[in-house]
Amino acid sequence: MPDLSRKSARERLKIRREPYWQRLGEGAYLGFRRGPDTWIARYRTRDGKQAYQALAEATDYDKAKSAAEAWFGQLGSTAVRSAKRGTVRAALETYLDWLRDQGRDSTADTCEQRFGLIVWNDPIAGIKLQVLTKDDMREWRDRLREGRKPRSINRHVRSIVAGLNRAHELGHVGNPDAWKLSPLADDVDEAGDTAVMLSTEQRQALVASADPITALFLRGLELTGARPKELADAVASDFDKQTGTVRLQHRKGRPAKLRSRAVVLSAEGVAFFSKQAKGKTPKAPLLVGPSGGHWDRFQWSKATRTAVDAHNKTAKGNERIPDGASAYSFRHARISELLQIHGIDPLTVALQTGTSIRMIEKAYFRFIAPALRDKLAKIEEP
Repeated sequence: MPDLSRKSARERLKIRREPYWQRLGEGAYLGFRRGPDTWIARYRTRDGKQAYQALAEATDYDKAKSAAEAWFGQLGSTAVRSAKRGTVRAALETYLDWLRDQGRDSTADTCEQRFGLIVWNDPIAGIKLQVLTKDDMREWRDRLREGRKPRSINRHVRSIVAGLNRAHELGHVGNPDAWKLSPLADDVDEAGDTAVMLSTEQRQALVASADPITALFLRGLELTGARPKELADAVASDFDKQTGTVRLQHRKGRPAKLRSRAVVLSAEGVAFFSKQAKGKTPKAPLLVGPSGGHWDRFQWSKATRTAVDAHNKTAKGNERIPDGASAYSFRHARISELLQIHGIDPLTVALQTGTSIRMIEKAYFRFIAPALRDKLAKIEEP
């Protein structure tokens, strides 16, 4: 479905007899026909019949939209009123419809999954768009804070804002300024001050509390120090038993370029991934997600959160796993232990984990400083 509100988009349309339609409300549409340019309104009554009205006086989108709404009102239609009184959920559903009309089904599926996690079951979904306030948005964002990092929350907010902006352009009434929020202070790349470092015992407890599929994914992260998405995207052919490596890919830089590296595995890692790759076709997921295909970020985030909650229900005191623990915590632990416990030099660790010396100095030095002090203490002063 083209965006008829933009002149440049209308000019790119092919000349044809059938108008191009844009939804204004339930059953209510505004149409545009090229050559010569004309506007038309369409409304579907409750009995399923279609009514049409030529908008001869309209010369641009705003005038055509106003004329169409006036005609809907003359019909006694509730279409425009329902759009004006529509909820946040209704507006976002309009946005999803628009994405699919544009042929962007993959983006629509991703957004719908995200909305299902953070909007559909939240009180904000039922708020009327025209009375939505910044306070409503802030309260919704605050409810997202539990178990999520600022970076993740900011990404969710941007997704909702994009959906509400497009729905507003497509006819839903509301004030776009009401749903624009300044981003939260972002967490530091890699292991920031908010990063949770899990001990060996905590990681073992978390893996034991997870369902079998999630347990394998977390164990894979622990053995490689990979970013969750890198391991989620890996296929069976990325594991090479002969060299004892698993190839991982990560987009980095601006513009983003796909970079790959071969992670050298321990004997335990080789045995683990040999078992995961056995009997699979080369393009099959190396670690299968809950749906039988590749993992996605919503699945691993939710599954890890579930495992943390399951463990903490019966754990007490120091046995509890920090609420901020995530799949990323396994990467943080792997990097810090390679540096601190195993004494591997920072350059090798950087190459193996797809990061940089600068990032290790910036984000992980505080975790290796105690070990460095212990080594310095053993040096005899002259």
